[in-house]
Amino acid sequence: MTPQASLPRIGQDAATLPSVDGALFRTLMGSLMSGVSILTTARADNTPMGMTCSAVCSVSQEPPLLLACVQTPSSTLDAITDRGSFAVNFLDAESNGISDLFASRVPDKFAQVEWCLSELTGTPLLGSSVAHAECAVHGLVEAGDHIVVLGRIVAGEARPDRFPLGYWRGCYTRTLRIPRRGGKRR
Repeated sequence: MTPQASLPRIGQDAATLPSVDGALFRTLMGSLMSGVSILTTARADNTPMGMTCSAVCSVSQEPPLLLACVQTPSSTLDAITDRGSFAVNFLDAESNGISDLFASRVPDKFAQVEWCLSELTGTPLLGSSVAHAECAVHGLVEAGDHIVVLGRIVAGEARPDRFPLGYWRGCYTRTLRIPRRGGKRR
């Protein structure tokens, strides 16, 4: 039996419900603060590739999976699928300029940032991150005008002394820690 065979069936009535328009969709989804990441990989000739991505989240601990949603067409997505590996660089709070750079069509983005090449996956790792996750492509799922890239995390590093960059309602945000009530921080 395939994994999908055990999933519940979606009611037929759901398929007939109308969709919201693009403006309401952007307003609703902009109301959810997201982290800001740069997906990086390299072409077959080792040219580094990268793009800004705010649609990243954890999927599973066993196996360790995350997902990133990439709008098509995308030359970075093409390089990810060709190479079979990529990194997710979770940007730090001082990196909104790097986010803007990687969201642009500037030809050599990597000439303007600090980075190194991973020895394990051969993917570029950015210096301005709170963490990075190196991934092997686990699967690709078509979803509207995007491809959901599932990555199995094979390596990573976190920098606990840094704070993340956020994005909310069309603007960059910074986060701060709120102490837990009635107990020690974990």
